[in-house]
Amino acid sequence: MMRHREIGGLLLAVLFSGCMTSLDEQAKKSPKSIIGKKTQDIGEFDPKAKAQVSDSKIHATDPITGPLSAYGPIMEKISALGVEQAINFFYAENGRYPADYEEFMTKIIKANNIQLPVLPYKMKYQYDVENHKLVVIEPEPPAGEAKKE
Repeated sequence: MMRHREIGGLLLAVLFSGCMTSLDEQAKKSPKSIIGKKTQDIGEFDPKAKAQVSDSKIHATDPITGPLSAYGPIMEKISALGVEQAINFFYAENGRYPADYEEFMTKIIKANNIQLPVLPYKMKYQYDVENHKLVVIEPEPPAGEAKKE
């Protein structure tokens, strides 16, 4: 009986010794990963461009990849809330919203050192001057594919 335990333990040790990687190795992120990366890259929204504005909703259908597909919309909402708060403080202080994109970038983003999370899927931040809010623009679908509704 004791011999079986010793053999079983030795077998498990041999099996797992080749499979385990160090904690440092496990914690390394891929250089392509956007997790934890920040940006101040915000464009100016052009309503005439007919760009697809993200609805910031989670569209998860697969239970395996669902959490990954939730990352983008969650980051969009968090980013929009932080920028919205800074815009509201600007309004309270000045009695007006930023006059244009340049003032938004200077007085809201740069002055407050707002660092937004990098978005997945080639999505982009843009500032909608007319509506005084941060929007997220989805990339154009490949030729032949319809935009999501």
